[in-house]
Amino acid sequence: MPQAEKKNGYSKHIKRPSENDFLHTCVKHTGNVHSQFSFESLQESAHYLLDRTSIRPKIGMICGSGLGAITDTLTQKQCFPYEEIPHFPTSTVKGHVGQMVFGYLHGVPIMCMQGRFHYYEGYPLWKCAMPVRVMKLIGVTHLIVTNAAGGLNSTYNPGDIMLMKDHVNIMGFAGNNPLQGPNDDRFGPRFLAMNKAYDKQLLAICDEVVEEMGLQNITHKGVYTCLGGPNYETVAEMKLLRVLGVDAIGMSTVHEVITARHCDMKIVAFSLITNRCVDDYDDHTEVNHEEVMVTGKRMEGLLKEFVSRIVSRIKETFEDAAK
Repeated sequence: MPQAEKKNGYSKHIKRPSENDFLHTCVKHTGNVHSQFSFESLQESAHYLLDRTSIRPKIGMICGSGLGAITDTLTQKQCFPYEEIPHFPTSTVKGHVGQMVFGYLHGVPIMCMQGRFHYYEGYPLWKCAMPVRVMKLIGVTHLIVTNAAGGLNSTYNPGDIMLMKDHVNIMGFAGNNPLQGPNDDRFGPRFLAMNKAYDKQLLAICDEVVEEMGLQNITHKGVYTCLGGPNYETVAEMKLLRVLGVDAIGMSTVHEVITARHCDMKIVAFSLITNRCVDDYDDHTEVNHEEVMVTGKRMEGLLKEFVSRIVSRIKETFEDAAK
């Protein structure tokens, strides 16, 4: 059989892939597509939950690695596995249970993500952050975000708490943002200011709780950054981030905060420092996920109390506003 004639490097008998074919292949394998879940699709997720619980929370919480035990303090708890909620992805990370939890904390109705979604799991950023929009549709106005992070600031130690006063969106510098694609004004504006991402009133509440609990020696205010992961950082990367003013490094939170601000939520976030970042070539310590989990377990009792008091104080602001 004669060899097929070639033109421009392609056989005349072989269909040359079009730009649409290429895009379809990219979407199939990466999920990186701008056609995010519609407002109506996320309403389906919200209605699924609202139809199955009478709890109507104004406070939402996202629990990071090793911090899911915070939900143990809830009463009248109802749990909804992510795989049962319409349109939800599933969490694949050890230490993330993977469910939405409703309940009461000191009489305050809240909902918690017990486990989150990460870019390194293969999800695009908009999908990692989409539960925040579901929270908004359920009625959440205040969001508490927690994460486990490596301490880059040399004064931070494992077991310390860093209240986030700001973040550096490294992934956004590369053009990767959860708000990419067509904007739906029902969630928020096309262009979003982020200079007030972390609510000053909520940070002041945290300051009061820190003083009440005598945690001044282990609590800091600092700047967080999210990197794509799943690998930990090189020494050179650590040195660069320190120059940029970063105090703690993780693999989450920033895209959730951006999405929450887009929804006009008030946000407070904190990192549990689980390890020191290795920024010296002569230091042969290797960071590992087990270390993260062990530190989270060691601090879980204190963090439960810390979060409980923050929620109680936020409740007081609701009551004051209602007077």
